[in-house]
Amino acid sequence: MDQNNYRRLIWGRQSGFGAVVLRFFLSLVAPVYSVIIRLRNLFYSKGWLKIYHVDVPIVSVGNITVGGTGKTPFVIWLCSRIMQQAELKNKNCNCAILTRGYKTKKGRLSDEPAILAKGCPDAKVIVNPDRVAAAVEAVNRFAADVLIMDDGFQHRRLARDLDIVMVDATMPFGSNRTGGKPRILPAGLLREPVSSLKRADAIVLTRCDQVDEANLPQIEEKLHQVSPGVKIARSIHAAVCVKSLIQNQIGIEELKGRKIFAFCGIGNPNAFLSTVKDLKLDLVGSKIYNDHHCYTEECLTDIYEEARYLQVDLILTTQKDWSKAILPTSAEKDIMFAYLAIELKIIEGEDELTRLIEDKIFGKISENQKGKL
Repeated sequence: MDQNNYRRLIWGRQSGFGAVVLRFFLSLVAPVYSVIIRLRNLFYSKGWLKIYHVDVPIVSVGNITVGGTGKTPFVIWLCSRIMQQAELKNKNCNCAILTRGYKTKKGRLSDEPAILAKGCPDAKVIVNPDRVAAAVEAVNRFAADVLIMDDGFQHRRLARDLDIVMVDATMPFGSNRTGGKPRILPAGLLREPVSSLKRADAIVLTRCDQVDEANLPQIEEKLHQVSPGVKIARSIHAAVCVKSLIQNQIGIEELKGRKIFAFCGIGNPNAFLSTVKDLKLDLVGSKIYNDHHCYTEECLTDIYEEARYLQVDLILTTQKDWSKAILPTSAEKDIMFAYLAIELKIIEGEDELTRLIEDKIFGKISENQKGKL
């Protein structure tokens, strides 16, 4: 079952006897999974499972739901902000990003690490599912002063100084509607119970422009009920431009009136399609794949043929998919192939978030650098 049908199933959009039975079965498995996760968190909190420490500050960026919440663009924003603040404070700051590198092959970065490496050229991106080993390598081999742990909220083995959790405003607790009942895997999209947000130091709401603004206070109220006093920032995924092989950069306004076919294989495909529609572009067709989809020549040919049948002017995808997809050579001759360049922008709570980052990081960096003298 692909991720789109799975979401339709758990959200009750699939009817019939088979769907009802499967949802019932998943609802029986979910409590078992929940107990396992709660026990694991308890063991780490009580110190019964070992937590490893390194001598440099670590910022974890994570989420509590399956699917894309905007971690990668936020890690790029965070790395840039740390470097900027270090420069303003006249401090040396070697930054390293620790990432699992899902589906990374030897000698070749997968989609997300490749985007991180390009978006954070001054940082070292270390790909290793063992975060402890990656942290040791970053400090000992690359002399990193601060570590950013991508997708680190559930990785309790490595101690962190700051936990920042991304929450997608379009489905904040794994539900496709505001007020929907949060359900844990496999009956829902939650990776761990909502109560785990008590561990968060800050929460960044993403895609705030894709929901009714009246819903945002309700989401924030729920977050404060779970974690009183937690700092909450609001953000959007802002489309900057379109980039292609033929024309390096194209302004959004230049695309008005052109027919577009979009495809993607990301955690939250509806968010990408919504962004395209919100830009008032003429989206005449689309194709959705599972998250981290490995594009073959056959499926890319299918995309091109479908786009050509619809007589589109542009085939558009995400940067994440662009890093893995190469259309047949003939595609670029008559249909432009490009990706939508996105930047995360904090629209509310940026000052508080920046102060929190400074307080947690730069004091420790100063102490460490004094100790090296």
